This record gives sequence, C-alpha cells and structure tokens, in this order.
Amino acid sequence: MSDLPAHDSGAAADYSIAAVERESGLSKDTLRMWERRYGFPAPTRDALGERLYSAEQVERLQQLRRLIHAGHRPGKVVALDAAAIQALLSEAGVPQRAKSVRGGAAKGAAAGTLPAVPKNGLLERCLEALAAHDVLALREHLARAVLGMGLEACVLQLVAPLTREVGLAWLQGRFQVFEEHLYTECVTGVLRGAIASMPGTASADMPRVVLTTFPHEQHGLGLLMLEAVLTLRGCACMALGTQTPHSDIVRAAQVFHADVVALSFSGIIAPPQVRAGLRDLRAMLPIQTQLWAGGQGAELAPGNTTGLALIRGLEAVPQALADWQVAKAR
Repeated sequence: MSDLPAHDSGAAADYSIAAVERESGLSKDTLRMWERRYGFPAPTRDALGERLYSAEQVERLQQLRRLIHAGHRPGKVVALDAAAIQALLSEAGVPQRAKSVRGGAAKGAAAGTLPAVPKNGLLERCLEALAAHDVLALREHLARAVLGMGLEACVLQLVAPLTREVGLAWLQGRFQVFEEHLYTECVTGVLRGAIASMPGTASADMPRVVLTTFPHEQHGLGLLMLEAVLTLRGCACMALGTQTPHSDIVRAAQVFHADVVALSFSGIIAPPQVRAGLRDLRAMLPIQTQLWAGGQGAELAPGNTTGLALIRGLEAVPQALADWQVAKAR
C-alpha cells in the first residue's frame, strides 16, 4: 500500500507505519515495541494486514516524543490518556500544538518560528537559516565554521549547543519534525565531509572504536559528533550507523579489533531495556573491550559494571580516553 495518509471526505485519516515514522519522528521498531509493551499505539489493519494509524494517534505520538525529550520515560507516559499527556506537556512548558496532523501547520509554525537563543551570532544565523528553510545558507554557515574554528571547536562550541537549541525549539512546538530532519541532514553532510577530509592515520596509543546504537534507537547525530572528536584525537573509528543488533555489534567489534564500543541513547528506549541491553552486550564482549554509553538515556546505565563507562557529554571524551590509556597500561 502507499505510505501516504488516506483521506476520505471528512473521515479520519489512516496513516501507514512509514508515514507515522516520518510524522512522529519515532522509528517503526519503536512503534511496534510500544504497541506490544504498552498497548499504544493501537493501529487497525487493512485488507492486507498492514497497520493503519489514525490522525489522533499520530498527534498523540508526537506529544509523547516531546514528553520523552523533556525527560519522561516511555513506561510512565505512553499508556496515559490525552488529558494526562496534555497536563504533563503544560507542566513541562510545552504549549498546545499549533498544528494537528489532519489540519496542517499553522502559518507561524510553517514558517519556522525562531526560538530565543543566547547571544551568539553564528548560532543565531544558523537558526535563522533553518527557520527560513534555507538549506544552502545553513550548510555554508556550518562549513565556514569548520574551516574557521577547526572541527573539534566547531562541534563543541557550535554544533552541540545548536543541536540543543533545535531540540528545545522542536520540544516547544516552534520547529516541526521536518525542520528537525532538515537540520540533521545538513549537519550530517557537513561533518561527514569534514571527517572524510582528515588524514587517515590513527595513533597507536589511542583506541579503536565502534560507534552505533541499539535497535529501536534511531538518533545518530550524537554519535557523529563523537566520531569527529575521536578521529581528531587519533582514534580509528568504525561507524555502523543506528539500530544495530547486539550480535552484529559484537561481530563488528571482533572484525575491527575494537578497544571500545560506544553507544548513544536518546531516551526513547524504556529504562529496563537500556539496562538489560547494556548488561547483555557487556557480557558478550571481551573483557578488554570497554563499553561506553552516552546521551540522555545513558543515565539509566547500570552502575558498578566492570568495563562500562558513562560518558557525560562530549567534554568528557578526553578524560575517557585518558582513563582508557591508564587501563591499557596496567
């Protein structure tokens, strides 16, 4: 079937799982997992057995993703009714959406309302370009920043805070999902090009690192920023992208002779799955291969686990590398 929503003269729209993934920013795996675990979403089925979601369910999924990015855990909010979700959104300072899935974007939201940001000229210009949907200008600002600031300073001083501002604007309804995706694609293209242009010689006293996420976790921009910082510091990196099964992570680590497996968590995955997944992967990896966990959801990592380190932001990477060198020298 087509993955576009089907409209029927005043009837509720039915969205395929591919369309819901685009509209909500939640992966297909996450949608299926929530359906099994929490009973929501609750799609109907077409004649071929394919899932169909109503416009109301898609809007609620968008709200749930905002709550999760505001710090709520899926297990606490996914099964809530619409009134409870809206109450939590109000408590978090997230306004009522200016748009419904069926009705389309309100004029201000479609134009990309610019969020309030700290006084930082380049950061403001990047946000203005994104709000105006000026892809060329956004890419040019980012590319010039890489050349003028250097890649690591650009990542730490521009891309990381800019990503937080875009996430906040999305959380508060001032940017839409497509604008978040547009931003991610622009940053990914610029950083990938910058990493590819760096000399390929890795340092023998720095770790070989595999970077990826667990299944159900589709957010990879944090991993890309980490890859840039690690590569600049002489690490050899194997980037697997997102949503890699445990067995494939282990195989990649073996083939790459990895010293470290670095994982990123956005908070979408339920806490028990984060903890169990990290414990399982830790048990599957050789004891000499360290496991690093970073991102919002990494705060749920099990404590006091040998060979598992919590990386609290890109600023913590130099210390993590130093700790690795100390452990290697023992």
